Amino acid sequence: MTQIQKNLAIQTLRTAFAWLVTLLLFFPLGWLILTAFKTELQAISVPPLLIFTPTLENFSIVQDRSDYLLYAQNSLITSVASTLLGLALAFPAAYSMAFFRSKHTKDILMWMLSTKMMPAVGALVPIYVLAQTSGLLDSRTGLVIVFTLSNLPIMVWMLYSHFKDIPNEILEASRMDGATLWQEFRHVLLPLTMGGLASTGLLCLVLSWNEAFWSLNLSAAKSGTLATLIASYSSPEGLFWAKLSAASFMAIGPIVVFGWFSQKQLVQGLTFGAVK
Repeated sequence: MTQIQKNLAIQTLRTAFAWLVTLLLFFPLGWLILTAFKTELQAISVPPLLIFTPTLENFSIVQDRSDYLLYAQNSLITSVASTLLGLALAFPAAYSMAFFRSKHTKDILMWMLSTKMMPAVGALVPIYVLAQTSGLLDSRTGLVIVFTLSNLPIMVWMLYSHFKDIPNEILEASRMDGATLWQEFRHVLLPLTMGGLASTGLLCLVLSWNEAFWSLNLSAAKSGTLATLIASYSSPEGLFWAKLSAASFMAIGPIVVFGWFSQKQLVQGLTFGAVK
């Protein structure tokens, strides 16, 4: 076998392996989509049905019973608001640590990242009590604050990774030309870090949209997100698999489409700098 044939065989094996991994990753989503178009009896049939007559009954039941649009609106508002608030807080923090480093900068960054290693359930009781006493329980404002604080360490790390690769001489030159802090941000930093801001915002928007733990524990019918809608189809009598799949498909559909169109920026944010 010649070297060209060996390289072709290796490339073929790599391609086949990549397709296999892709199919394995897509299988749960594909099965969820199939189940969403089945009846409850078809969803629990043994062996599983692969050929059946699709029905839209589950989607209409989800909308009529649970008001899907209200939950979707709550998810959209809390996700966008927490992302914008997080960027407003993370930008100056990352800016100061990237361009005005001290001997404790790395320690602070590691401490911020270590907060993501603690299980969320460990902070549930104090956060629940704070939300209850402050009147933020089952409110969009409370969810926005919690989502922001939950994603803030990641946002600071990602922006810091983008900022530290900008030569400090560029900022020094703008200051020598008499630029104010706002002009430095508006005309120098913002154009150079627009890609970093976009990837950070997109990633945290997805994380906030998919957040389930805090949504289930801090919200109910008034400010519940789509995660709350999905959980409502679990009852003491059992799981309604077809309706649960329909609700899940309606919850993940918008963010999957959004992620598909913004995948370039999301991949950049996940693979850039220290966050991988």
